[in-house]
Amino acid sequence: MTEVETRLVAEDETGLRLDRWFKRHFPDLTHGRLERLLRTGQVRVDGKRAKAGCRLEPGQAVRVPPLGEAPPSAVSTRPVDLEPRAVAELRARILFRDDDVLVLDKPAGLAVQGGTATPRHLDGLLDALRFEAPDRPRLVHRLDKDTSGVLVLARSVWAAGQLAEAFRGRDAHKTYWAVTVAVPQPHEGKIDVPLAKQASARGERVATDDEEGRRAVTYYRVVEAAGRKAAFVALWPATGRTHQLRVHMAAIGTPILGDGKYGGADAFLAGAEVASRLHLHARRLVIPHPRRGEIDVTAPLPPHMAETWAWFGFDTAPRGLPVSPESGT
Repeated sequence: MTEVETRLVAEDETGLRLDRWFKRHFPDLTHGRLERLLRTGQVRVDGKRAKAGCRLEPGQAVRVPPLGEAPPSAVSTRPVDLEPRAVAELRARILFRDDDVLVLDKPAGLAVQGGTATPRHLDGLLDALRFEAPDRPRLVHRLDKDTSGVLVLARSVWAAGQLAEAFRGRDAHKTYWAVTVAVPQPHEGKIDVPLAKQASARGERVATDDEEGRRAVTYYRVVEAAGRKAAFVALWPATGRTHQLRVHMAAIGTPILGDGKYGGADAFLAGAEVASRLHLHARRLVIPHPRRGEIDVTAPLPPHMAETWAWFGFDTAPRGLPVSPESGT
């Protein structure tokens, strides 16, 4: 990276220390060099000097100074694959586009941001979505690598700030569809269980933690049940913690189908002719447009989930699901 860059703090990075934010985005930047950049004011948060231990909030703008050319193994926001076929496939997934906003149907299996073991990621493909804009689109929130569906991008710094404020102020209403192993009881409810990130031998995990965790709230409703074996569940996250929906559903004894990380062997259905991949999809998003009105977008089910819906006979167009559990519409 050889130019100054401004990155916005994502919703699921709430409370993350600035030094750990840099470790996530620029893993090859040493702590000593980061400290020097902070002391000289080259790194700033919302235009102000900051310290390594500064806790970040969604929508804040982090000024990243030129860091030089990264080694081959480092994370990069440069295009990782802009072949015509890849560009065409990505552009075919656009659900909405205007001068300020671009909404994408992210495929399952594509990481939003990279790492040393993730050479292909959406952040490296964003130049394919620039079109006539002077800047590449900016991520304003994220989805897990294995979660598909609605992902919002801003086409300018100004629009990014407006969208980030909508997410931070809970004006963005997100609906997820999932298949759970077993049926949640009761069929409709609220999960209010604090979550905390924990280091493990297999990388970062999230766990329920009543003492150290940050509050996390999820509303859910069983749309259809396949006996006691599985259920089609709609989910509405009221907070945006990392892996929140996955951990919450596992915590009440009904892990999301295919989520071995949090559900273990209980997240799979023996004898069922369904894919073993994660069955979690960001189905719909309703969010204020930066300039006028609102954006209301819906992403189709990915192929592996559509096949599961067909196998169980679940309705792909259920009626009566609200935009949010509080709205009733």
